[in-house]
Amino acid sequence: MRWNSYIKGTLLGVSLLTLSVTSIPTLAVAERFAMSYLYFGNPSGYVQAVDHTKGSLDMVSPSYFDLRDDGSLLLTEALDPAFIKEMHSKGMKVVPFLSNHWDRNKGIAALNNRNALVKQIAAAIEKYNLDGVNVDIENVTDKQRDDQTQLVKMLREAIPAHKEVSVAVAANPQGWTTGWHGSYDYAALSKVSDYLMIMTYDESYQGSEPGPVAGLPFVEQSIQYALKHVPSNKIVLGIPFYGRYWKSDGTMKGNAAQNHRISKLLQAYNGKTYYDAAKQSPKGVFTIKTGDALPNVHGNTLKPGTYTVWYENEQSIQAKLNLVNKYDLKGAGNWSLTEEADGTWDYYSAWLNGSAFVDTTGHWASAYIHSVNERGWMTGTAKRTFAPEQRLTRAQSAAIVARLLQLQPQSAVRPFWDVPSRHWAANDILMAQQAGIMKGRADGSFGPEESITREELTVLLARVLQASPSKPVISSFEDVSSDRWSAASIAVLVENGIVDGYRDGTFRPLQAVTRAEMAKMLDLAAPILNEQFK
Repeated sequence: MRWNSYIKGTLLGVSLLTLSVTSIPTLAVAERFAMSYLYFGNPSGYVQAVDHTKGSLDMVSPSYFDLRDDGSLLLTEALDPAFIKEMHSKGMKVVPFLSNHWDRNKGIAALNNRNALVKQIAAAIEKYNLDGVNVDIENVTDKQRDDQTQLVKMLREAIPAHKEVSVAVAANPQGWTTGWHGSYDYAALSKVSDYLMIMTYDESYQGSEPGPVAGLPFVEQSIQYALKHVPSNKIVLGIPFYGRYWKSDGTMKGNAAQNHRISKLLQAYNGKTYYDAAKQSPKGVFTIKTGDALPNVHGNTLKPGTYTVWYENEQSIQAKLNLVNKYDLKGAGNWSLTEEADGTWDYYSAWLNGSAFVDTTGHWASAYIHSVNERGWMTGTAKRTFAPEQRLTRAQSAAIVARLLQLQPQSAVRPFWDVPSRHWAANDILMAQQAGIMKGRADGSFGPEESITREELTVLLARVLQASPSKPVISSFEDVSSDRWSAASIAVLVENGIVDGYRDGTFRPLQAVTRAEMAKMLDLAAPILNEQFK
């Protein structure tokens, strides 16, 4: 019987590679860049804030470089050599941001005073062993467009090449060329800097009507505009770790609040939450009653009344991080560290790097796992968890086969006494058995929770591939005789580059297979599956 009589649809393939289980290679897949601004909070707590990110960041950008009225450099009190040293010990870069804090006069003065300013910045970077500068001059106009580019160009020339010069630029979904949006020449700036950090937030702002801080259409249109002028590998997507709130009587319009603070406000005042599917952004409404404790947010006391708040949650941040992968951007940045909601760093790095799972980032099999998960062949063991080093069970193997081949049941008869109808994989095991791909034990059991061995898996895959050796079986492994029941299956998978043995000349047929190893074998077998079942 041909296995493809059970199959519906077409399987997609990828290029065939050689797998050596002896020393499974790490894929040359670079993880995306991640940075965060540091502005709020006490500098004494910055190390703890960074530790809270669980290794998700490559760089932090603290508020060390301010401007005086004459445009000269003002080093802030936050500058802490001990913090810089601690970050370097953790393998992280410290790149302060140069800011005029929306003060147009200071911004223009800095651009006019750029010769002296560049020297001051370069000297500070050298003195304090900093890793570069992020230029964040906002609220100047299109009249300063060329001056802004020239400042960045001069900084790049003055600062050692191994240190960073980057630019924070306004999001520009409509391609505006006047006003403060017009002060950024995306194309010219990208040529004289390492990357542009696009501030894809404040779609709604203080003084505006209620709305999302960073709705997905606004963010995506901003990316699409940037890509017309800047290579994707020079774009870092800005993600807000804050929201904004509006009071129904109009006395507060778009004031900022930290994401973690918003969560607590909604909980404390029995707020109602909604999710705008079109904007991919959460919204909340809460009411502070007379007599309630009055909360303080960023120095503002919230008095009794009804408040509408737009903010970011796990779902909306994931949607934005998905865009980083969709458009193959350099990475993501955020404003700002210490404002994030609880749990953000449990998933941030995984989603930034295109993984549905939080435990596969940096794993040698991450690309293979992502590939087979995208095809629907392997799923997680729990929400956001793949368990790559967990042993693959026979029940999980049956479920994978059923998904891969899109099997359909031929009868309802349960063939194995140890697989009750309530077992999560009962139907998958039944279909795999009826298709002739998986068999039970001599005593009529299946052993659903037992680990599948290397030789069992090679037999299973050989049956799925409908493959047989192209020449007489002569085992090349000292622990697999040529007449062993699995020898032919091992030979055909070795011949097709799907598995191999160990450096000591063994195959280790009884060794358990991990879920990560299964993902890689499936991905390597995909071209044959594509040809076999098209």
